[in-house]
Amino acid sequence: MQDSIYKFMKVGLIHFMAYPQVMKGEGPILETLQKIAEDDFFTAVEVSWIKDAKVREKAKKLLEVSHLTVAYGAQPRLLVKKLNLNSFDEAERKEAVNEVKSGVDEAYEIGAKSLAFLSGTDPRGQEREQAIKLLVSSIKEICHYAKSKGDLGITLEIFDQEIDKKCLIGPAKDARRVAAEVRKEFDNFGLMVDLSHLPLLGETPEQAIMPVKDFLVHAHMGNCILKDKEHPGYGDQHPRFGIKGGENDVKELTEYLKVLLNIGFLNPQNPPMVSFEVKPLADESSEVVIANAKRVLREAWIKI
Repeated sequence: MQDSIYKFMKVGLIHFMAYPQVMKGEGPILETLQKIAEDDFFTAVEVSWIKDAKVREKAKKLLEVSHLTVAYGAQPRLLVKKLNLNSFDEAERKEAVNEVKSGVDEAYEIGAKSLAFLSGTDPRGQEREQAIKLLVSSIKEICHYAKSKGDLGITLEIFDQEIDKKCLIGPAKDARRVAAEVRKEFDNFGLMVDLSHLPLLGETPEQAIMPVKDFLVHAHMGNCILKDKEHPGYGDQHPRFGIKGGENDVKELTEYLKVLLNIGFLNPQNPPMVSFEVKPLADESSEVVIANAKRVLREAWIKI
C-alpha cells in the first residue's frame, strides 16, 4: 500500500497493556501516558480506570493537549474484580453492569469516544442460550445508560472461548447474534475483533471478520502463544510480534489488515481506531515491545 496508513485508520496503543503496571487503575499512569502522548506515531490511545480523581484530572488534561483520539477499556475493571455480565446470579450480573456504568462515567470524564468490555465466562452446554440472553440484557442497559449521557460508543470485544479468558463471546456467529439483537434498539453499539484472539478461537481473519463486518467498529492488533502451554506468554497474554512459538507476525498482520481493508472497515472517509494490544514479558521493556509493534505494522502495510 502506497497511501499513508493514517489515511485509513487511527493507529492506537492500549496503555494498560503496554504498561501492565497500571492495569489496576494505579501506578505510574501519568508517566507512562506521557510517553505515548509524546510519540507521534500514535494518533489514538486506549486507557482504563484511573482510581485517583486527581490523577484522572491530570490525565484528562494531558490527553486534551496530545490531540490523541481516546477510547476507554473497561475490560480491566471486569477482569480484576472477576465480574460477569452474563452471570445467572442476578446480583452478580447487576454488579458487573454497574461496574461498566462507572467506566462509562469515567470515559465521559476524560473525553473518550468509545468504551469497550468483554462478555462473562462461557457456561457451555444448554445454558449458553440463556447466558446470551442475559448478556444482551446487560449490554442494552449499558447502551441505554451511555446514550442518556451523550454519544459514547459501546463496544463488545470478542475473546477466546476455550483457552484463556473462556468468554461467552466467543465465535463470530455468536458475536453476530448478540450485535444484531442489541442493534435493534441501540445504534451506539458495535463489535471489536482482535488479531490476538483469532488463533485462540481457531478462526482465520475471513472467518472472524466477515460474519460481523456490519457491526464492526474497532479492531486490535497483537499476538498470542497457543502451542506451548509452559511458555509464560501462553494464552491471551499478548506477547510481542514474532516471539518464538507465537502465532502472529508480519504475514498474519498483513492478511488481517487486507480483510479489514477489503470490507471497507479501513477507509479514508471515517478512519476507525485500530490499536496495538501488546504486553512485555517479565524481562522485556515496554518501549522495545512497542517499537517492535510499530516496525511490524510498517512492514505489513507495505505488503498490502
